[in-house]
Formats: sequence, C-alpha cells, structure tokens
Amino acid sequence: MKKSLIVLAFGTLGLGISEFGMMSILSTVAEGLGISIPQAGHLVSTYALGVCCGAVGLVFLSQGKPLKSLLIGLMTVMCIGNFLAVIAPNYNFMLFARFISGLPHGGYFGVAGIAAKRIASPNKQVEAVAIMISGMTVANLIGIPMASYITHIMSWHMLFALVALWGLFTIWSIIKWVPATLRSENNSIKSQFGFLKKPLPWLLLATIMLANGGMFCWYSYINPIMVDVAGFKFYSMAGIMILAGLGMVLGNYASGKLSSFITPVRLTMIMICLMFLSALLMVFWAPYPYAALALMFLGAFGLFGVSGPEQYLIIETSKGGEILGASGAQVAFNLGNAIGAFLGGLPISLGYSAEYSAFPGIFLTLAGLAAIYYFNKFYRAEKKPADD
Repeated sequence: MKKSLIVLAFGTLGLGISEFGMMSILSTVAEGLGISIPQAGHLVSTYALGVCCGAVGLVFLSQGKPLKSLLIGLMTVMCIGNFLAVIAPNYNFMLFARFISGLPHGGYFGVAGIAAKRIASPNKQVEAVAIMISGMTVANLIGIPMASYITHIMSWHMLFALVALWGLFTIWSIIKWVPATLRSENNSIKSQFGFLKKPLPWLLLATIMLANGGMFCWYSYINPIMVDVAGFKFYSMAGIMILAGLGMVLGNYASGKLSSFITPVRLTMIMICLMFLSALLMVFWAPYPYAALALMFLGAFGLFGVSGPEQYLIIETSKGGEILGASGAQVAFNLGNAIGAFLGGLPISLGYSAEYSAFPGIFLTLAGLAAIYYFNKFYRAEKKPADD
C-alpha cells in the first residue's frame, strides 16, 4: 500500500473527528457554553454550512494549483478552525469556529479523491479512493470514542485541540509523502461548472443524498433505539458505537477489495440494498437486542461501503470539474444527514417509539436505488460509444 494513500487517510481521520465528534459531546458543550441542547445542535448545522460554502469556494481558488498545495491549504484551515474552537469564549465565537472548521471538509475529500485516483493504477482506483476515505471510518471506530473519553475527563475543548494537533501532523505527512507533480485542472470557471449540464452527476448526487439520508433517518436516533427500545443500559452505548464504527471500517475495506471484481455502479447498488434492509427490518426487530445490533452493523457497513464507489463515480462523471464534483458529493452527504435526521424525527414527534424513525428511511433508500438505477442507464449509454 502506497504511503501517500495512508497520508490522505490521515486528513479524513481528522475531519471525521471534527465533524462527528461534536455529536458525541453535545450535552457537555451546551453546559460549558451555557446554552440549550437545540442551540448546541446549531454547531452541527453550522459545520455543514461551512462544508457547502467551502466546496463551491474551492473551485475559484484551485485552478491549475498542485493538489499537494491544495491539501496543505485545506488542512491548515481545518487546524485554524479547531484552534479557534479551543479558545472559544462564547456561543457566537464557537459558531464562527465551527463554520471555519467545516470549510475544508468537502474540498479535502474532493482533492484527496482526485489525488488517490491518479496515484493508483487503473484497476485499483476505487480501492485507492476507499483507502483515502478509511480515515473517516477509523475516526468513528477509535478516534471519536478516544477523544470523547479524554474530553469527559478533562475539558470539551480537548477534542478540538486533538484535531488541530493531528492536522499539523497531517500537514507534515503531506509535505513528506504526497507527490508534488499532481495538479488540478486549469479550466475556466465556466467550464468547471459545465459538467452539471449532464444528468449523470445530478443523478449520482441524488443517490448520495437520498440513500445516506435514509440511513441517517434512524442512525441519528441510535441512542434511544438501543436504550429505550432494544433495552441496553445507557453505559453500553460506548461499546455499541464502537461496533458501529467497526461496521464502517469493514464496509469500506470490503468495498475496496470487491471493486476489483464488481463494477462501481453495481457495488453502489449492493450497499444501498444493505441500508434499505437495515431500515426495513429495524422497524420490526429493534426490540430484539441482538437483532438491533446486527442491523446497526449492517447499515453502518453499507453506509461506508458505498462511499468509495460513489466518490470514484462522481470524479469519473465530472470531467473538467472534478474538484467541484467530488466536493459536491460531500455536500450531498451532509444534506442527506440533515434531511434524514429531520424526517426520522417526525414519527417520534408524533408519539411513535424511536424505531419508527427508520420508517421514512425505507422510502429514502428506495429513492436512492431508483436514482442509481437511472444513473446506470445513462452511464452505460455514455460508455458504449467509447467502447465501440
């Protein structure tokens, strides 16, 4: 395995802790800043807003620049945002810090995805992208539980301090190991947005948003599902989340290995089917503890099993605007998270128990399958002339 691919994963590890770590310490941050839980939830939303703004803004800053320089710049912004969170004296300052922290997120995935694809041999490109994404899965398996533990025994500021320090180490690693010869496209701004005139990228972005949104309908409420419905003790949640993280790691790993035998489109369909099954069966089997654990693992496996092939396909279908396309995939992912959490909360607000949060997820994942089905039709039609 090339060291440069591991270095790219270092960046997604830091971003994963920065994004999802807030969810694990939300109550502590709310208490520390003297705000309500809903207000603290805005710190998650503000990060997502930063992701969206940063993804588009990068297009105007990246023309013709070396990918290595872009990666260093994006990691530097991540460090700055998290250092600001460490010293945040009040809620408004913390909102600003979270917005800055989110700016490089989508762009890093976009630039690192392109770099991974170019570093790898032609038959290993999906696997290379999966390796790059693996940092996010390791963040959920090890990074976030460890950072949360340190946070609870010291201060909530420590999570952001650890991310910032890890970002500095990642910058050093990029300087040392990532090739300097890789460059971004030097097209006009207009041509970089040109790929959006085709249906393929829109269908793929819809797939990402809908399918991942279907998963987050119920995964956003995994705590009440496991404690209030499945009957686990509240102190078991740390171990349960590690199991979910393991599912993400194995899903991403399996996807990378299977990509040598299965096309990216078919692999995407298989993983979305796993997320569909987990949502469907969670409605009925959540009261059974071991079944609930198995379904959570299955859904987490599919959630990150689908990331590698989706990221590969968006780069493949956004010629001339690869950075915007690959960054847009992260925007779609974050929109899916927000939509899924909102729709999943509706049954609970109507008085149904937590497992019914999975009910809207059934239809969202089905819509995601429909989107990738139509994507495949256009994709095969576009590929056929090239093969003839």
